[in-house]
Amino acid sequence: MNTQSNAIPESPLESQAVAPALISPARRMYWSLRRELWENRSLYIAPLAVAAVVLVAFLIGILALPHHRMPAVFALAPAKQRAAIELPYDFAAGLIMAIAFFIGLFYCLDALQGERRDRSILFWKSLPVSDLTTVLSKASIPLFLLLFSFAVTVVTQFIMLLLSSAVVRANGLNVATLWTDVSLFQRSLMLLYHLLTVHGLWYAPLYGYLLLVSAWARRAPFLWAILPPFAIYAVEKIAFNTSHFAVWLAYRFLGPEAFTVTPGGTLMNVMAALTPAKFLSLPGLWIGLAIAVAFLAAAVRLRRYRGPI
Repeated sequence: MNTQSNAIPESPLESQAVAPALISPARRMYWSLRRELWENRSLYIAPLAVAAVVLVAFLIGILALPHHRMPAVFALAPAKQRAAIELPYDFAAGLIMAIAFFIGLFYCLDALQGERRDRSILFWKSLPVSDLTTVLSKASIPLFLLLFSFAVTVVTQFIMLLLSSAVVRANGLNVATLWTDVSLFQRSLMLLYHLLTVHGLWYAPLYGYLLLVSAWARRAPFLWAILPPFAIYAVEKIAFNTSHFAVWLAYRFLGPEAFTVTPGGTLMNVMAALTPAKFLSLPGLWIGLAIAVAFLAAAVRLRRYRGPI
């Protein structure tokens, strides 16, 4: 006697294997960037802390300023008056940007070596994220940091301008003169242009080189980053009594003639002299970008075959 089975037959949809959800490359990159920001909170805390220190120091300075000093500044010749008013704003922008720049350099040095040191690379490699996506996400962090620091700088300068306006108004002086000399909107545009060209494009080989060293070095990545340039310079100097490599390094760090500070010129005058056509026509820019791509490709290959330390 046959007994009927109580098992419910599977539907055609249930019998088919469930395909894994596809994740777009853009979404993988997005979450890779989020991961870097989660793991490195100092990337955005440090610029905010520097901005807070600048604002406190600026507030103390304008409150402790003798009453006769501010009218004296407004009585100067237009060029000297503008330079005196711009000075604290340029200093604030330079300090915040310098901190962001150095944090980006040290981040690149530790980005790929750190995950091998704490053995977290075993976990991250188990995820469906390629080595290319990981390295590109880490290479994007310095640019993100500079853009974030730019936003912090603009807000900081705006608060400084509001505080200065209150003090100028209290001294019975013309606030419109202050806003005209500071020209916050123009200053912000030139600062953004400077960041995207100099720090974003011109220094790209530097970031790529540091990421390559971070992917290769087992210990002391900072030491391994400075030893090869020093060795090349020493060999060239001893063997040929020349300094071409040192001159090239200075060219990469200080920039071409377009970045040269003229005597008596301010930072804003230097940035105003940078034109996109002149900058994009520099051979050193495109050679540097090609070198940066080669460094990143080598870093991707090294990460693919490197294990935990």
